[in-house]
Amino acid sequence: MPSPDWASLGLLLPSALAFVLGGVVKGALGVGLPLVAVPLLSLWLPGPLAVALLVIPVLSSNLWQALEGGRLAASLRRFGGLIGAQCVATVLTVRWTLALSVDQFNAMLALVVLLAVALMAFKPMLHISPGRERLVGVAVGLASGMLGGVSSLTGPVIITYLMALRLPREDFIGSVSIIYLSAALPLYAAMVWYGRLGGAEMGASALAMLPVALGLFLGKRLRQRLDENRFRRVLFVFLSLLALLLLFK
Repeated sequence: MPSPDWASLGLLLPSALAFVLGGVVKGALGVGLPLVAVPLLSLWLPGPLAVALLVIPVLSSNLWQALEGGRLAASLRRFGGLIGAQCVATVLTVRWTLALSVDQFNAMLALVVLLAVALMAFKPMLHISPGRERLVGVAVGLASGMLGGVSSLTGPVIITYLMALRLPREDFIGSVSIIYLSAALPLYAAMVWYGRLGGAEMGASALAMLPVALGLFLGKRLRQRLDENRFRRVLFVFLSLLALLLLFK
């Protein structure tokens, strides 16, 4: 996949700001790095390249948050069925992403972002009994894996499911990071296999860790003093406008 000439296209500063914004949301809420950065980057970059540039930040930030809370083993045991189903669905559907044109990818991305906004805004109050958790988790894994395979965004269904489990905030952040990490690995491996992720993209992605790390630091500090409802409302409006821009780009 050809890489853009960052200097001649004047893309360095807006791209860095997109990574910072994604990192702030991820640091503050535990989710949202690709949900913010991929559609934002797709306004001026080809969608598959936007996905590729997130590989190092997504893997690193999710690994960091997964290990930070010391809940890695427990989360893997609890959500193993979901993670396995998600990996299978991602591998089976990722070729759809690679076959999409830029306009088709943008439209798919916009629809998934709008789905995320709707689910986060309306917060469907589901109740999942402990006896049904594993079975529902497998179904959620299949659905989120399909979403991830065609758009790189697994978040909407996963967030709704974890909210239905009524996890404490820090447990939620640790668990969702492990699930996101397990979804990213097969997606990026498939992109390498199909020639959409090479040395140039990996190098640029490694550099992207600098603005993402700044965003994570700012977001984590923000989390300590956050009016989370107000922050989410601002995020809803921002993502909705972003999705509309992608649809009519």
